[in-house]
Amino acid sequence: MYSHASESLIKQAREIQESELQKFYSRLMKMLQGKELGHDTVDSLQRLHLILSATKYTRTLPLELQKRFVALLSSPAEQHQVLSAAVLRETLPLTGQELNYNQDNLGQLNSHAAGLLLSQAVSKGDLSSLCTQLLRNLESRPSEGPTHSLMHTLPVLNNVLTHSPECLSEDQMTLVSKKLVDWLRYASVMQGVGTSSGGFFTGPRSRQPVPIAELDGSVSGDFFTVLCVGQGFTEDQWMNVYSFSMLRHWLLTYHSSCSTTVDAANKLQLSHSHSFSNDDRSEVDGSVVSMVSATSSSSRLLPPKERLREKAFQYCQRLIEQSDRKAHKKTDTELQKACLVEAVCILDCVCVEDTSLVYRTFPCIKALFGRLSSELSYARVLLPIAQFYLNHGEMAAVDCENVWKVVFGRFPTELFNDPFLAHELLRFLRLNLESIELRVPQYTRYFPNLLKFLAWDSPAMVDDFVDLLPSMVTTGTAVELLHTLLDLPCLSATLVLQHRSTCLPISEPVGRSFVSLDAFRNPSFRGLFLFVLRTEAGSGDTIDRLSTLHELLVEAADWPRVTQCARTVPVLLHVFFNTIVTIADEKLLTHLILVMLERSSLLLNIPVYIKEIHRVFSCHLLRLCKLHPSLVVNQSHELLEFAGSTANVYSKEELYTHVVWVLGEYLSVSCDSRCSVSLITSCFEALEAVLFEITSSAPPTGTVCPAPKVINTLMSALAKLASRSHDLIPRVSLFLSKLRTVTRSGSVAWCSDEEDLVAVVTRGEELWSLLKAPGVAQSVLTPPPHVIAPQWHRDTNVALPLQLRALTSLTHSQ
Repeated sequence: MYSHASESLIKQAREIQESELQKFYSRLMKMLQGKELGHDTVDSLQRLHLILSATKYTRTLPLELQKRFVALLSSPAEQHQVLSAAVLRETLPLTGQELNYNQDNLGQLNSHAAGLLLSQAVSKGDLSSLCTQLLRNLESRPSEGPTHSLMHTLPVLNNVLTHSPECLSEDQMTLVSKKLVDWLRYASVMQGVGTSSGGFFTGPRSRQPVPIAELDGSVSGDFFTVLCVGQGFTEDQWMNVYSFSMLRHWLLTYHSSCSTTVDAANKLQLSHSHSFSNDDRSEVDGSVVSMVSATSSSSRLLPPKERLREKAFQYCQRLIEQSDRKAHKKTDTELQKACLVEAVCILDCVCVEDTSLVYRTFPCIKALFGRLSSELSYARVLLPIAQFYLNHGEMAAVDCENVWKVVFGRFPTELFNDPFLAHELLRFLRLNLESIELRVPQYTRYFPNLLKFLAWDSPAMVDDFVDLLPSMVTTGTAVELLHTLLDLPCLSATLVLQHRSTCLPISEPVGRSFVSLDAFRNPSFRGLFLFVLRTEAGSGDTIDRLSTLHELLVEAADWPRVTQCARTVPVLLHVFFNTIVTIADEKLLTHLILVMLERSSLLLNIPVYIKEIHRVFSCHLLRLCKLHPSLVVNQSHELLEFAGSTANVYSKEELYTHVVWVLGEYLSVSCDSRCSVSLITSCFEALEAVLFEITSSAPPTGTVCPAPKVINTLMSALAKLASRSHDLIPRVSLFLSKLRTVTRSGSVAWCSDEEDLVAVVTRGEELWSLLKAPGVAQSVLTPPPHVIAPQWHRDTNVALPLQLRALTSLTHSQ
């Protein structure tokens, strides 16, 4: 993990003696007392950090040295701030002074000191004390101390709220809400004094305040926002930016948890008597008039929380208006997108808190969607808009169909290879799954499209689809969804071809020729690929020429994306079948068994993938038949056709073994009254023919001998069927006796391992002995349900409960 030199340094740091460490402390103390801190001091600080962090034990620094490190937190050099904060994090705080020595330095607070403050807080009481100090700092007038510390206050406060939102009292929440209103709505509209570059034109005239500008270069005629630009910014403008960055977190943390009765009480109290604080400019200063939403004087009488909602609403409306301006720089265009995402999320949050704002907000959101819906570069902005429609579309009686066509239809089709959009869209689905299932019933139609994210980047998306797949499984989509999951590697290969088709020229003068790419561009095969790339379900269960598609994609079997996708299919199939058994009726399950039998031969030629699919089919075939034994009679013709094919013994060993087992186990009158003697006889004859064929000749060229499990299962199934129709007992007994005679003569061609052969012969002798007594054979091979699942410990008619009570009384003292 580490290089030899690094391991040597770590070992030295761990083995340092206490006496040597004290000497090192003394030398470092002398260095820190100097006026200038050179490279030697930095090297010593780095070495001290290595010594402290290399051991699992926490050390305590000498008092004077610790104070020096605290003072170093406010050093103008950021390297010194980083190292001092890192060292102090590795040491024990002084007893009873965990926060005090830092609270005295809040005037010089920076991000590194703030991080140390949070790491040193060992209890909620410490965090409450820290919040009190931070809010006291916010209340101070600009003339009462250094103002640059305010720019670090809100980020620290936001981090505290993340870990312990209950540390603020109601009065403190009110104070912060009022301050946020001030900074959001009433920041200066004049540019701050930028850093002068010197020169002839440096003078009083060049430092005259100028109005802030918009991103397109025009002079702003409205209040300051994060999308305003200038040569420099004042402190209240920086606080405006910080306030906007924490506004949604603040609203979600405190406003949503407050009951409407409390707000109503605040309104009532405010309407009778309320005196506003003299230092709250937002409630007395109306010098800046918004062009977005000019509020009346009555809005100033709102309680602080509702006033913050109103100002947040105005701020976001202005951001949406600013985002329509053409920015001069590409970075500013990206900033517009980020601010749009945050603005729409805040509007959604505000409307959840106060539903009366929905009707004021929807025209703006609807217009924004109309402007951006055709721009794929704004795809990540449209997801918060979709969230807004989902939350409030029903209340506003707005048709949301176009929104879902873009989000579920166009995004996966055209942006399947955008990992960030895929993550956010799937996260949107997971967080809102219940609402989407209730309010967007057409969501399940888009599963072929949504699965494109998984087909393109399976490792990153499989967890999301494990959660989402159950919502896509319905009685109407089950069959097509099963086919689609089995064809997921084909979808992955087709997406790769589509991507290459847009990147590579039609004719390649040099390089490798892709047969599948030529097929993708061939009009005669276009229909196959279009079906794989379909957007919605309902155009058919699967492709008639599925084997042709697999032949066209044969070279894709070793493509990384395709092999990764193939590994995820068995996982999703387990999720699919676990869901389908809870919602499907016998008719649908009968259809699914037919699909499993058919598709076991129609899979993309990836040997490991085919083997895993057969294993999953085998597992769930047993489960379905155990839950509904009548399925075996329903699909007896298809099951017998599958079991009667000798080729399946060698190519589908796992699935074949389980098909034979369910035929022998559930083809019985006790499981289904429709099971006739003729059906049992036809099944017996089909299995008998296969068993005779594989035990009388060597396996076909290129295949291995059948596993003893297959032969034993076939013999057991024949014995079970014969025990239910005694006319068949002589036939199976004759075969078992011949089998014993043949194996005594020496090795046989159909079994290469002597131990396996012994296991087969032993099983045959057991069955032969049982069939000599047909009544016993039937009770042993097909036991009744009360024997398979006994509850003798509960049955009072047997002696076992009495014995258990007697043993319990003997072993437990009274």
